[in-house]
Amino acid sequence: MDDKQFREFGKAAIDYIADYNENLRDRDVLPDVQPGYLSKLIPHTAPEKPETWQQVLDDVERFIMPGVTHWNSPRFHAYYPTANSYPAIVGEIMSAGLGSIGFSWITSPACTELEMITMDWLGKLLGLPEKFLNSSPGYGGGVIQGTASEALLVALMAARETTVNRLMAEQDEMDEGAIRSKLIAYSSDQSNSSVEKGGRLGAMKMRLLPVDEQCSLRGSTFLEAVERDIKAGLIPCYAVITLGTTPTCAFDNLQEIGPICKKYNIWLHIDAAYAGAAFVCPEYQHLMAGIEYADSFNFNPHKWLLVNFDCSAFWVKDYRLLEESFNVDRIYLANNKQGNAYDYRHWQIPLGRRFRALKLWFVLRLYGAEGLRQYIRHTITLGKNFEELVRKDDRFEVLLEASMGLVCFRLRGEDHLTRQLLDRLMERRKIYVIPGGYQNKLCMRFVVCSRFTLQADIEFAWDEISSQASEILSTISQSNGSSVDHDVPSKITNGMTSKMKGLEMKNEQDRNTNKLM
Repeated sequence: MDDKQFREFGKAAIDYIADYNENLRDRDVLPDVQPGYLSKLIPHTAPEKPETWQQVLDDVERFIMPGVTHWNSPRFHAYYPTANSYPAIVGEIMSAGLGSIGFSWITSPACTELEMITMDWLGKLLGLPEKFLNSSPGYGGGVIQGTASEALLVALMAARETTVNRLMAEQDEMDEGAIRSKLIAYSSDQSNSSVEKGGRLGAMKMRLLPVDEQCSLRGSTFLEAVERDIKAGLIPCYAVITLGTTPTCAFDNLQEIGPICKKYNIWLHIDAAYAGAAFVCPEYQHLMAGIEYADSFNFNPHKWLLVNFDCSAFWVKDYRLLEESFNVDRIYLANNKQGNAYDYRHWQIPLGRRFRALKLWFVLRLYGAEGLRQYIRHTITLGKNFEELVRKDDRFEVLLEASMGLVCFRLRGEDHLTRQLLDRLMERRKIYVIPGGYQNKLCMRFVVCSRFTLQADIEFAWDEISSQASEILSTISQSNGSSVDHDVPSKITNGMTSKMKGLEMKNEQDRNTNKLM
């Protein structure tokens, strides 16, 4: 492919992506394919002769799109958002085009220095203490990891090595292997699966502690576990406190737990993978109260801050502890600028690293703090609007107050009713929601995930949920030989009206999106 063909292919691909985003509502959010579908459509060997880019792009629509789950659809309400924006997409293109592998300063000075600057910009927007910033007079600093899972593992391994080194220095007679075998970590039983996985990968037992009725880990529970383990001869080493848990977007009590970690020399890592984006809004920064106790902090701009995957922001209070844990030097890595600038290879698991700061820089500049705050507030408002619709229907119950655009709710009665509803929604593929759990009850998690979501999409989703609930309950009442008025006709009519409304609002949606995004 020469320069001319690259220009043509690139422009056609940009047009395809823009058209795809403009018409997301025309596609079912979930694909209608079975495992192995693609192997029946694509040859089992690579082509011997080169094909044209037009053929390749055509086959994206023919073969790939039927198997795509549309994460950026305004009708995707599962898991959490996967961020997407045009500035970030262009940043990705620039990063791929430049091809920098910035593992040390000399390998691409702009890659390192722009990351230092943008991480400071982002930290200041969140209201992080100065000691976490690259520009601080101390040893704080920020780096872009691939995912929160990586950040959790990096923090765990740094905590592990720091604890081992400290105890070896304090007590010469202690055996290193014995120390490592006694290390233990803590988190809540509501923390992300990557926390437990990190414990396995880092060879450290992870104790998952129970939470209160608001799904928050409290200091008393944490302290009891720590003191019990110390009496048993174990060594508390690492704690993950979650601000915005995966199941319910709950917040652990950092103010209670922080002083305990400080007292017992436990590395305190804050996982705010999703909810951390909301801290760009001053009215939510109080949820970080106690952050001064943290040794490390992480959130994912690639979830809710319009920066495409992968981009996970990770700050530490003392980057020297990372370098002491991960520094492996070879003659081919040496350069004459060492010691005068960051070598981010010491702050991460892999050696190589992409120029991810470009897309973060583009988003911060082209949206501005004002645009980012507007987007976060818009999402939270839509979540509250959905919660109001659920609360107005006596057939449903909301289990916890909506948090950061997440609503946990269920059909009243036995779990099998909610399970049937989830199954029906999955089969119909019009919206995508996933199951959750709260106090041994099955529930549904509804999250506002797409930057394209409007109030019409919230109404569309509720109409889909409500009408399917009506059918389930009507079938049950008929099989029981009773008649129950579930207001089926009016809800179905409202559903059809809302669907039509959503289609008619397409042009208005485009205008609103341009203003908002």
